[in-house]
Amino acid sequence: MEDCAIAGLKIVTPKKFGDDRGFFSEIYNGAEWRRAGFDLDFVQDNHSLSTTVGTIRGLHFQTSPCAQDKLVRVTRGSILDVTVDLRRSSPTFGHHVALELSASNWRQLLVPIGFAHGYCTLEPDTEVLYKVTKHYSAEHDRGLAFDDPDLGIDWPTPLDKAIISAKDRRWPRLRDLVADFD
Repeated sequence: MEDCAIAGLKIVTPKKFGDDRGFFSEIYNGAEWRRAGFDLDFVQDNHSLSTTVGTIRGLHFQTSPCAQDKLVRVTRGSILDVTVDLRRSSPTFGHHVALELSASNWRQLLVPIGFAHGYCTLEPDTEVLYKVTKHYSAEHDRGLAFDDPDLGIDWPTPLDKAIISAKDRRWPRLRDLVADFD
């Protein structure tokens, strides 16, 4: 596991064993994660397909008591993955990390509770899978404006050309966000 510029975010690159048939990779092993100090109980797996380059999804999170840790990976294509620190007591509150996750680099990102998460697709037909530690709850579903100028996210597509859901266009800016992460 590699640390990111913001404490709590971790890059995980599982081993991949290949031969003339293809490859095998153990992408998650609960016992190994517990030995590494992570006691996460993943309860739901999500799978997303974005057909168009420049699709932005996010920035999403859930509030307590349904706040989620996420383990994100890409099985086809690539994304610019973005996480924003929403922990008000953190010295990096409001800062973000952006990194490429792809089927070819095989990296995963552990996004702990207290972060907003989103991504932009860099290739057509990109598939993203992620595990979460709490079930989806519409009542606790929240988001942060992907285009908040105070965040300074350098999305890899012009925002006027990006494919974005109506829901993701309505999230508040960081300065107007009501979130209880500490």
